[in-house]
Amino acid sequence: MKITAVRCHVLLDPGYDADATSSNQDTIVVEIETDEGIVGIGETDLNAWVAKACIEAPGTHTMDRGLGQMLIGMDPLDPRACWQELYVGTAMTGRRGAVLHALGAIDVALWDIAGKAAGKPVWQILGTERPDAVRPYASLLPNAGDTWEAFAAALGGQAIDAAKRGYRAAKLELLTTGPYRHTGLDVEDDRLVEVIASVREAVGADFEIMVDVGYAWTDWRYALSIIESWADYNVFFVETPLWTDDIDGYAELVVNSPIPIAAGEWLSHSREFQQYVDRNALDVLQPDVGRVGGLTEAIRVTELAAQRDLIVVPHGWKTGITVAATAQLAAVTPQMPFFEFVPPDVAESRLRRELVDDEMTILPDGTLPRPIRPGIGVELNPDAVEEFSRAARAIG
Repeated sequence: MKITAVRCHVLLDPGYDADATSSNQDTIVVEIETDEGIVGIGETDLNAWVAKACIEAPGTHTMDRGLGQMLIGMDPLDPRACWQELYVGTAMTGRRGAVLHALGAIDVALWDIAGKAAGKPVWQILGTERPDAVRPYASLLPNAGDTWEAFAAALGGQAIDAAKRGYRAAKLELLTTGPYRHTGLDVEDDRLVEVIASVREAVGADFEIMVDVGYAWTDWRYALSIIESWADYNVFFVETPLWTDDIDGYAELVVNSPIPIAAGEWLSHSREFQQYVDRNALDVLQPDVGRVGGLTEAIRVTELAAQRDLIVVPHGWKTGITVAATAQLAAVTPQMPFFEFVPPDVAESRLRRELVDDEMTILPDGTLPRPIRPGIGVELNPDAVEEFSRAARAIG
């Protein structure tokens, strides 16, 4: 089998809010076509226009080639071999960052082709099936006005609703300060505990609560003072309390925090995770399947976690393509107690709700059945692709 074409779709929710901190308002979808009629799809969590440029850029020499250019003629049935060739061929610009994120979208599409060609879901060719259940957690970030009171009430309501729908875990996106401050929210850090306490009371002791503060703080001692006030509420982890490059600060928090520390959504390549792990600077590794370089590299992160007795809880704030790809990874990763799942019925973005037809249905016990469709298990809605493409073209 040979790759014959690579197509990039830049998509945008027409109702996007430029003041929101939510990357599921736009996406880049990569379609890879083959000479046997099988088409694979993938996406990555990166500025969609930048990702398109990374894939479609030409190259003029062997160590700085274009990703799309290199793909033509490759055999897609060996995604790991393709990944290595693409990685080396773009090394002068792509060892980390945007090009590697774009490679992640391509890698997911290659695994999709390989699964479809084998007539199997990707997890069956990716690794060994885990013995226990796959569990999603509901990731909650309401757009509910610009007041703390309205936001807190909406977030608490979403957590209660998630519990009623069968979820056994949810992440509260308390993005009230720092670079990810959501829709202009501005509230004192010592008030965050109010929401955590009220959600814990509402959902009960058997429901897992995670908290994402979106790189809120610049000093680990200050971060610790806030996190310590949450110790009585059985928080599963605190996500990205410090800037992603502050490995020293993360190492201090891991030693001193009463709550496990999680990060990794921005990291590209398993070697970046290795830097944290070698410093004992994380309790929970959070690779994003697209950003880290696709399923090929995400598997390496899970192997690293297994070697160091750490857990993996992937980031997945995107469309149903990322959710489906992450579910494939979860099916073969026993050290993954949960993975991120933005519920379509509460997602603000139409891209999350309408872009794909998928099979992700949560069972009453809060688990997901193993995917059974060939490939990653989703198909694009062509009408949605056309509408969202028009919206993207309208702004650039």
